[in-house]
Amino acid sequence: MTDYDSPWKEVLERYFAAFAMFFFPAVHAGIDWARRHAFLDKELQQVARDARLGRCYADKLVQVWRRDGDEVWVLVHVEVQGQYEANFAERMFMYYTRIRDRYQRPVVSLAVLTDGRRRWRPAAYRQDLWGCAVHWRYPLVKLLDYRDREAELETHANPFAVVVLAHLKAQDTARDPDARYAWKWRLARGLYHRNWSRQDVIDLFRFLDWVLVLPAAAEDRLWSELQQYEEQQVMRYVTSVERIGIKKGLQQGLQQGLQQGLQQGGIRVLRRQMTQRFGELPAWVETRLRDASPEQLEAWAERLLVVSRLEEVFEASGGH
Repeated sequence: MTDYDSPWKEVLERYFAAFAMFFFPAVHAGIDWARRHAFLDKELQQVARDARLGRCYADKLVQVWRRDGDEVWVLVHVEVQGQYEANFAERMFMYYTRIRDRYQRPVVSLAVLTDGRRRWRPAAYRQDLWGCAVHWRYPLVKLLDYRDREAELETHANPFAVVVLAHLKAQDTARDPDARYAWKWRLARGLYHRNWSRQDVIDLFRFLDWVLVLPAAAEDRLWSELQQYEEQQVMRYVTSVERIGIKKGLQQGLQQGLQQGLQQGGIRVLRRQMTQRFGELPAWVETRLRDASPEQLEAWAERLLVVSRLEEVFEASGGH
């Protein structure tokens, strides 16, 4: 099921051109950015329903125009769970063929993987039987390849440098709230010094706020320090008004995703967010999710926004 509230999907829509330039420069160079691109979410949903492929791996379908004037559809898959999937390449291939067949458009598939397996790089699908062979390749990037490039990412002008670094540090500091605080403050402060607009700062801070979740007390401390920093720099960007809007948006987004998912297997929404923040989930969490009532799921979704450890999500409901 597609999770429309994923922070990755939000920044993809907001910064699609920057995404292409940062990860796939050859793709970016081939697109005519003077013409508007469009996200084809309904078309992608229809393909997923008709094909009955199970979980929808294809997160975004974008209509763009080539520099030579031809129309192209770009299938962008972002793996935000960070988990190994044995049939990942096959599913990518199935979406590619279904979209191309259904809409009779050229399709380009792209993948970004955020898992922790360095050797898992499913960039091709192969099948060969009795002389009938298929070998299909697609561009793929791995966030782990950026782990040793912190200095470059902190000064890079592309907004997706912040996205990548924040995602990596969210993984690195999942069990270290002090280190997470230090990185969140460092990244938030850095937003003010890259000649970005006020809206860019707010949008990227929203991503930081989503993936680098802090305990409530630490969050209040960070906001206080951020306001003081804005006063010193004479920059009124992420003020208390924006804080309310960001927090309200994050909470509403997660709750809406949960409510939408309750009709279609909504446990996946909460599992997806937990996995993104804390890594692979232990068996006892899977049991709790499977046996939970809608009210419990909603309560856990709210707590997920303010806790720093996985266990704290369930503490209000009696632990595990």
